[in-house]
Amino acid sequence: MARLGWCGLCLLADRISIGLAIKRKNLQIPRGSAMADITQQRAEAGERAMPKGAELLQNPLLNKGTAFSHAERRALGLQGLLPPRVLSMEEQVERVLESVRRKPTDIGKYITLMALHDRNRTLFYRVLLDNLAEMMPLVYTPTVGQACQEYSHIFRKARGIYVSAEDKGQIKDVLENWPSKDIRVIVVTDGERILGLGDLGVDGMGIPVGKLSLYVACAGIHPSQCLPVTIDVGTDSRERLQDPLYLGLQHPRLRGQSYDALLDEFVEAVQSVFPKAVLQFEDFGNVNAFRLLKAYRDRFCCFNDDIQGTAAVTLAGLLSAMNLAGGRLQDQRILFLGAGEAGTGIANLTVSAMVEQGLDESEARQRCWFVDSRGLVVKSRENLAEHKLPYAHESEGAPDLAAAVKLIQPTALIGVSGQRGAFDRRVVELMAGLHERPIIFALSNPTTNSECTAEEAYTWSGGRAVFASGSPFQPVTVDGRTFVPGQGNNVYIFPGVGLGAVISGARQISEAMFLAAARVLAGKVTAEDYQQECIYPALSRIREVSGDIAKAVAERAYEQGLAGSDRPESLEEAIQKAMYEPTYPEYM
Repeated sequence: MARLGWCGLCLLADRISIGLAIKRKNLQIPRGSAMADITQQRAEAGERAMPKGAELLQNPLLNKGTAFSHAERRALGLQGLLPPRVLSMEEQVERVLESVRRKPTDIGKYITLMALHDRNRTLFYRVLLDNLAEMMPLVYTPTVGQACQEYSHIFRKARGIYVSAEDKGQIKDVLENWPSKDIRVIVVTDGERILGLGDLGVDGMGIPVGKLSLYVACAGIHPSQCLPVTIDVGTDSRERLQDPLYLGLQHPRLRGQSYDALLDEFVEAVQSVFPKAVLQFEDFGNVNAFRLLKAYRDRFCCFNDDIQGTAAVTLAGLLSAMNLAGGRLQDQRILFLGAGEAGTGIANLTVSAMVEQGLDESEARQRCWFVDSRGLVVKSRENLAEHKLPYAHESEGAPDLAAAVKLIQPTALIGVSGQRGAFDRRVVELMAGLHERPIIFALSNPTTNSECTAEEAYTWSGGRAVFASGSPFQPVTVDGRTFVPGQGNNVYIFPGVGLGAVISGARQISEAMFLAAARVLAGKVTAEDYQQECIYPALSRIREVSGDIAKAVAERAYEQGLAGSDRPESLEEAIQKAMYEPTYPEYM
């Protein structure tokens, strides 16, 4: 043994400790992940396989902070670099919660949580997973909206990959700079339509980061297998073009062939560098979102969450609402306020569901109507965008929403307009006058853009509305009865869809997969949920929901011949085994 020398002993000890930890199944680090890459690279270079000392504390995937045991501190060169007391993860969680809760503003809480994310990834996900109802509005909508608006001014540390128009011809090289090579989920935005806030350019990076946090917490995708990407093609935001602290390119957005060529190069580079990745398009403007989905959906494993994820979660809400309002989906008349990505996506998937239930496609489309900025979408209108044409019906026009409600007499009103207060008292009372249980979904995010609040919907309808929102609202009491508003948040859909695609190695993500996801989600609503007038399951059950959706999505992949891997004997076991659990490894 003496011949090994001190460096040889260190290398042997490191490999033994890592091997023991892996054998105990505590590390849960997949091949190709950051830790595996570090271990392999260092071993090949003849260095210690495990980072030590200050370097270890700077690695968020490996750092345990004050939870390092005394033995680990001695072996890993951490003595004196941490306070003397060793804390359990449970004690660390309590410290984090205390720190977050004493911050006076939500943006302060967001900054605190993201600092933890950069410092100790395992603890971050433990806090998030165990306190999802409290933490999700902070790491995602609505707080992430403010975080994006202020992103260049609260920037602390780069997260993810930035691809800019100046990288044309070198995008593959840019992606290869990412340290982890086994990427399974990529969320990408060009920042043009961030939530309902508009063009935020590179400040929109908060959206991919937040979405991927939910992939980890809600579906168990390993943190090292997630990659947030922002494509910077400029911005048309005057505020950012004039802001000396803005971190992106300060020129107007690329359009036309230059934009398309950059996106083509990016998608091809993803296929080359990360061939097993699911690519999720997020918050692209209407002018590009539909085109990109149409261009790539049959060629690559990709989807647009604003179009397809929103569609699935809303369809699930409509299916659940039938249990409170009565009737069948195929008998509903649905009026949408907002005819962009979300509204059209919901209508398309709802039409598919109605067709499954016996209607022909033309009949199903006749049950979906739209109001946009120019009033009711009807066939006689000129210069309609292509995605609106299938829903431009023969009818007289209506100049505004209230007039359209009177004319169409919808059973369901769905807001995806980003217009705060668009469902005013007059509109809600009109709906309540038409039906005993009017369905009213105010889905625009963040909360400041919601078409109406839960309190307004329940109060103005006399407690008869079947309500759901995109952002969270607190329970409401009307005439002595308490209502728990359901949140039609895409988090119920996209993590499970992504996990199902990863498990099956799906080559494409089909409409049938989103239909299956919607039906699974609707089926997870319990009698207790319905008693509270809530048409979505509790967020505390999100991993159960995501696992069931993943199973349904994977099954569709195998049935449709879209899977790239053999079907395991038990999909349930394969899914559960693949789901990351944020627990600390034992290094000794």
